[in-house]
Amino acid sequence: MDLYEFQAKELFAGHGVPVLPGEVADTPEQARAAAARIGRPVVVKAQVKTGGRGKAGGVKLAATPEEAAEKAAAILGLDIKGHLVRRVLVTAASDIAAEYYVSYLLDRANRTFLAMASVEGGMEIEQLAVERPDALARIPVDPLEGVTAAKAAEIADAAGFGPDVRDQVIDVLVKLWETVTTEDATLVEVNPLVRTPDGAVVALDGKVTLDANADFRHAEMVARFADPAADDPLEQRAKEKDLNYVKLDGEVGIIGNGAGLVMSTLDVVAYAGERHGGVRPANFLDIGGGASAEVMADGLEIILADPSVRAVFVNVFGGITACDKVATGIVQAFRLLRSRDETVTLPLVVRLDGNNAEEGHRILTEAALPGVEQVDTMDDAAERVAELAAKG
Repeated sequence: MDLYEFQAKELFAGHGVPVLPGEVADTPEQARAAAARIGRPVVVKAQVKTGGRGKAGGVKLAATPEEAAEKAAAILGLDIKGHLVRRVLVTAASDIAAEYYVSYLLDRANRTFLAMASVEGGMEIEQLAVERPDALARIPVDPLEGVTAAKAAEIADAAGFGPDVRDQVIDVLVKLWETVTTEDATLVEVNPLVRTPDGAVVALDGKVTLDANADFRHAEMVARFADPAADDPLEQRAKEKDLNYVKLDGEVGIIGNGAGLVMSTLDVVAYAGERHGGVRPANFLDIGGGASAEVMADGLEIILADPSVRAVFVNVFGGITACDKVATGIVQAFRLLRSRDETVTLPLVVRLDGNNAEEGHRILTEAALPGVEQVDTMDDAAERVAELAAKG
C-alpha cells in the first residue's frame, strides 16, 4: 500500500524523524483554519500517490490563512497524472539552505535492501540517476544486520554529506530504517531532506510503501491509512472477488494462470502491439491454478468492465489444473456471464497448452462460443489479439 505524504510523515514522526507541523484539509475553509493554527507562512500541497505535483500546480506557498484557502481551492479537484486531488496538506513553510535525498528500498533482484543517498536532492531521483549517476550513492543493506550508526555513517559518507550535517543525517538514516522494519515497508524515501538556514535537518517530503503481505500484523494501521476512494474502481472490485488484478494503460485484456506466465504474456503482447499501432496490455490478471468457472467469469467480468479493452487474451498452461478443466471453465463462464446479463461482445483469443490441451481445444471448438478464437502458440496468439485490438 502506497501512503500519502501526510501519512508517511506521521510514520516518520512516530519514529523520531524530524518533520514540520501540518494538517490535512478537505476544503478551502479547513485549509484556512489549519494555516491560522500553524501561525506562519505555509505550503499547501496536493495529496496524491504520484510524483510531479509541483510541476502540475499542486504545491503552492501561502503567506496568510486567507491565501491558504485560495491556494487550496485552486488545488482541490486538480487531475495530476490521473489522480484527482481530494485533500491537501497544509504544512509550515521553511527556508531551505540545501536539499538532500535519502531512501531505503527492497532490492528484490539481490534479495536484500538498498540504501540510496545524495547531497543533490529535490529533483526527480530517476533524472539524477541517469544524468549524474555518480551523485547517487547506492549501499546494500543486509536485512539481518540492519542499519546501525556505523552503517548509517557508511551511507552518509558515501553520499558526501559534510560535517555540518553528517551526524544529523546519520540519526535520520537510523530512524528511517527503524520505520522500514517496524512498519514492514518496502520503500521509505525522503526527497527532499533539507538543511534549514539554522542548520537543522528536516524531512520536507516523504514517500512510503507498505508490504501488503504484512497487513495482518498492522490491521489497525491499514484500517487507518486505507483510502478506497483513491483505488482504481476495477482493482477494488477485483479485490472484493479475491482476484490478483492490476490495472494497466492498454487495450488488450490479459487472463493467465500463474504470475510468471502472466508477466511473460504482458511482454509478448507489448512486443506484438508495437507492430499494430502501439497496442498494449490493459491489465495483469492471474487466476491461479484453479481456473474454476466462477473465477473465470469474475475475471472476464472485471476485464469487460474496462472501457479501454478492445480484445482479450486468455493464456493458460495446463499443469495441476488440466486444460480440459480450463476450457470447461471458459464455457461455463460465458453461461454465468449471460445469467448476470453480461454478454461477451469482444473478441477472445485463447491459447491452451500443457496437460490435456487437445481435449481442451475440442471442448472449445464444440462450444462454438461467439468471438472466441483458438491459437496454438503464445507468440501467434499475442500477434492475433494485438491485431484484433488494433482494429477496435
